[in-house]
Amino acid sequence: MIKKVVVLLLSLIFLVSIIFYGNVFEFKLNEIQSLVFKQSLFIYGILTIVCFVVGEISKNYSQVDKVWSIAPIIYVWFFTYNSDFNSRMVIMSILVTIWGIRLTYNFARKSGYSIYFWKGEEDYRWKILKERVPVFNIKIIWSLFNLLFICTYQMGLIFLFTLPILAAWQGQNSPIGITDFLISIGMLVFILIEAIADNQQYKFQTTKYELINNNKKLTGDFKKGFLTNGLWSISRHPNFASEQLIWITFYLFSITSTGIYFNWSITGCILLIILFYNSANYTESISEKKYSDYKNYKQNVPMFIGFVKK
Repeated sequence: MIKKVVVLLLSLIFLVSIIFYGNVFEFKLNEIQSLVFKQSLFIYGILTIVCFVVGEISKNYSQVDKVWSIAPIIYVWFFTYNSDFNSRMVIMSILVTIWGIRLTYNFARKSGYSIYFWKGEEDYRWKILKERVPVFNIKIIWSLFNLLFICTYQMGLIFLFTLPILAAWQGQNSPIGITDFLISIGMLVFILIEAIADNQQYKFQTTKYELINNNKKLTGDFKKGFLTNGLWSISRHPNFASEQLIWITFYLFSITSTGIYFNWSITGCILLIILFYNSANYTESISEKKYSDYKNYKQNVPMFIGFVKK
């Protein structure tokens, strides 16, 4: 796990370095765009510090999860406002807002938020990580992990995968076309698929624990302990797959505006895919030990995308 975290941090540093300092891509902003970009970095810094400090004080290390669906809305509308509401950027911001509201609702109904903002449900994987990697039980080591990975890396990732909107601002003179509307439809479709997947999982988990708490007999997936029906019969993580596709689709707006298929704003997409792949693997390592039938499920259903069982 430590090796994976190091790889993730190094990948962030490497990609950001070659894009913003290595001149591999053409990253040229005008004076206003450059100023707004620097201001957005300040917002990122503030959010990162707040998440770290609140997490350290409250001992709840899921503060980034609480702003995962909110920060992108702040970023995109901040850029859009300063662009004098460029039409393409308005469309992009509306789509991100729809995504964010939906995801915030899903997180809230799972007790992710509390009237006391520092409280709320904590990611169960942090506790298991400490059990698996004893060195993380050393306070200073865990605090560094919280600062560098949980807060700095993940908040940086959130910032980066919203930056196609800045690339769209760079290509502000490019008129909106049919491609933009097709991209919008695609993004809405993936948001809908993610919502369906999350809802299926929420209903399953809610019903499962109701049956357990009422000492009712468990059958089918409830007996297995995990969901294998609906979208979860064609993908082990349909919500993760959709989340990645949402932001890959969002990146396409930067192509229609700049005309450059492989531009600097792809950084966030790449890092998001790397994070979700490692996150899914770690989650599944837990599920395999918890559920005896999970290995068979892995052999027959793809991790992210696939429509035919083996």
